[in-house]
Amino acid sequence: MRDHPSLLWMVLAVVVAAIHQWVPDATWLMVHLVLLGALTHAIFVWSTHFAQALLKTPDELDSRSHQNRRLVLLLVGTSVVLVGVPTATWWLVVVGASLVSVAVIWHALMLRRRLRHALPGRFRITLRYYLLAAVCLPLGAAFGATLALGLSQSWHERLLVAHMMTNLLGWVGLTVTGTLITLWPTMLRTPMDTRAESLATQALPLLATALVILNAGAFAGLRWVTVAGLLVYAAGLVWWGRALWRPARRRPPREFATASVGSALVWLAVGIAVTTWLVARGPVSDSVGLLASIFVVGFAAQLLTGALSYLMPVVLGGGPSLVRIPQAWFNKLAALRLVVINVGLLLCLLPVPSLVRVTVSVLVLAALACFIPLMIAAIVSFVRARRAAADSPPAVPVRQPGTPVERPASALTVAQSIGGVSALLVAITIGVGLDPVAAGLSSTTPTSAAQAQEVVATGDTTRVEVSADGMSYTPSSITVPLGNRLVIDLVNNDPSTTHDLVLGDAKTPRLGHEERAEVVIDVVTGPMDGWCTVVGHRQMGMTFTVQTEGAPAGTSADSPSGPSGDIQGDLHGGPAGSAPAAPILTDDPPPVLEPIDPVLAPAPEGTLHKVTFTAQEVALEVAPGVWQKRWTFNGTAPGPTLRGKVGDVFEITLVNDGTMGHSIDFHAGSLAPDRPMRTIPPGESLVYRFTATHSGIWMYHCSTMPMSSHIAAGMTGAVIIDPPNLPEVDHEYLLVQSEVYLSEVATSADDATEVSADKIVAERPDLVVFNGIANQYDEHQLEARVGERVRIWVLDSGPNRASSFHVVGGQFDTVYEEGRWVLGGPEGAGSDSAAGEGTGGAQALGLQPAQGGFVELVLPEAGHYPLVSHVMVDAERGAHGVLRVTE
Repeated sequence: MRDHPSLLWMVLAVVVAAIHQWVPDATWLMVHLVLLGALTHAIFVWSTHFAQALLKTPDELDSRSHQNRRLVLLLVGTSVVLVGVPTATWWLVVVGASLVSVAVIWHALMLRRRLRHALPGRFRITLRYYLLAAVCLPLGAAFGATLALGLSQSWHERLLVAHMMTNLLGWVGLTVTGTLITLWPTMLRTPMDTRAESLATQALPLLATALVILNAGAFAGLRWVTVAGLLVYAAGLVWWGRALWRPARRRPPREFATASVGSALVWLAVGIAVTTWLVARGPVSDSVGLLASIFVVGFAAQLLTGALSYLMPVVLGGGPSLVRIPQAWFNKLAALRLVVINVGLLLCLLPVPSLVRVTVSVLVLAALACFIPLMIAAIVSFVRARRAAADSPPAVPVRQPGTPVERPASALTVAQSIGGVSALLVAITIGVGLDPVAAGLSSTTPTSAAQAQEVVATGDTTRVEVSADGMSYTPSSITVPLGNRLVIDLVNNDPSTTHDLVLGDAKTPRLGHEERAEVVIDVVTGPMDGWCTVVGHRQMGMTFTVQTEGAPAGTSADSPSGPSGDIQGDLHGGPAGSAPAAPILTDDPPPVLEPIDPVLAPAPEGTLHKVTFTAQEVALEVAPGVWQKRWTFNGTAPGPTLRGKVGDVFEITLVNDGTMGHSIDFHAGSLAPDRPMRTIPPGESLVYRFTATHSGIWMYHCSTMPMSSHIAAGMTGAVIIDPPNLPEVDHEYLLVQSEVYLSEVATSADDATEVSADKIVAERPDLVVFNGIANQYDEHQLEARVGERVRIWVLDSGPNRASSFHVVGGQFDTVYEEGRWVLGGPEGAGSDSAAGEGTGGAQALGLQPAQGGFVELVLPEAGHYPLVSHVMVDAERGAHGVLRVTE
């Protein structure tokens, strides 16, 4: 069986899809494993098979050995591409794409040779579909290889559209349409439409013209021309699809193979419609994950498994009785698998809570992966049955005249469909149980009974619709008669982030875009204040007021203070008049559980750096034994450090796996912020691409408002672009200074609370830290030896406080600040270019928030050299560490 490599690529794709949360570029890998690996290999094998079956040409025209050599060439080229792109090695991508293109051109030449030597016959149009498809893949591969060179955002977007559509709609789409004209009615075991050949002949020029228009529009950057090309392609598919409709009406799909292929065609139509909408709306690079789910899982994977479920038993042969044995295995739980795959995929594309999407996607992948063990069992059963038949040939049954032909029962049963729905419901229930708040199941509690008794209930209900948009409610204030029942229908009209509303004891869950929830107050007993509980939103003015008729205006006595009110208490000193609280930092702290490694790695090789940043909200240690719920990139605060050289291209895919809107802003690049820095809601992603044009240490951070809260909660990090001719040193470290604002002191991850927006506004940090954890480098000290040169990069990410970095007992002979050499450096770079005895030195590196640089020093003797911010109150808050120097 020469389909083994296809199945291997499918297995790898399922593995990558299962661990996509933790694998950089997982979407890209999954797409190419399925489309370039599994599906392209299958196209090579089966288009050759169908060409021979239709044309009846001699085998000598394209021997089996030549076919195998092409498959090996394809395998090698695909493997090289899959290594070259993640490692940003452009020449590997070019070599791999060239090998794949050579294999496809060779394949096309052999098909053309068969066509030239064949006798006139029907459905030669299928070979013309194959030949045009073969022209598309080298063209699409060239577009993809060019993407690896590192281009501007505009050209990257244009080539991305051309690359995806040429390969999907050209190479795969034309091959599929050419094949299904004859294969589809054969799979259904029914006569084909008498118009099939003429419809296919008429559709081919339309499809070819559509691809030309589409690519011309993509290259010219004309979105509406690209949209026109997609619409023309869709029209060609509709015309072609008429040949498939009659056989399907005559004999609807009854087996897994036909139902799976039919589902794939539906998802192809959905994918083209979604692509058309995305192209009309703007750049599609942010929606690659969405398109990958539709085209890879919905279309390609189901097409491949469905087609193989029919073709493999037929090729195995042995007569109808033996063919039915592997077919029976492929039909095992057919309806259940199809329901899970298709309904599950639809659920994953909807705005469901993140953990629900995870549990459902795992179930979808399991349903797809079932094909592998079923295929193995089918082959084993077939081999056993064939051996048994060889030992004792069965008697040939004789059908009596007039006896009706018995048709096999449908493999698509209602019971199995119900089982598929039930499995999805279980997965949804698990996801909701893991995150009930995101699923909208947090309860709304009416006002207390004591309050209700103070005012006589009127029995009337006041219902009002309130919309959340930006950082305000509309309306922001209402007046309600005392004693009425109040029902607030809250809708979130903000496409960028989640909002909620707390009013008294009642609270909605956090709502995504266009989601709704009710706040119910059984008896309104007086004025009430409400607000959005997403951190920082209240401070931005997202408040709501309920006034009552016949009662004094104002705020109820038991409501918390508003955004401009005093901070209630202090974590260090407690409320006024109370006993002082225990200090956060002590002389005998517990050990830091997961210290951040300050060692700075050198810039990676290559000029294109592709990274995935996942916005996550996790509990992290912010001081020894003290925890806070941090908002992070990739689960750390600060986030991952990026490093490169001037001229390098950085492509960052931001995935929002949090519960609110997040964004990202890279100071290391210069580009219009409108789209790449926009806030995306939970479950969505965007691609941020910039070119490093200037050296220095640059801050990146979440730019969602209130920006101060997002930065203070941990969503910040550093990008280091090495200055030209940067000398090597013995040790290189990175310290990112930031502030921590605690709502309360939590001593475990389970008790961690979110950042205090009130303290941020009041500029009252509880901790000032290096690399996210106060005093961590007192315990886990930086290391050097006497006489070694140490370079320490420092970034002040704020959000509010300046830094004056100092090494106690040391002097700096080199200072690089905000992209310029202040002291030392390469010859002629700084004001004191030849540092040494008698030359100038420096004692501190002064930085405002969002500024950075580095210092270098050589320590003359062994000892412990404290690292501090010489804003001493901040050193005492945790901006402190130790550089231990040994002999």
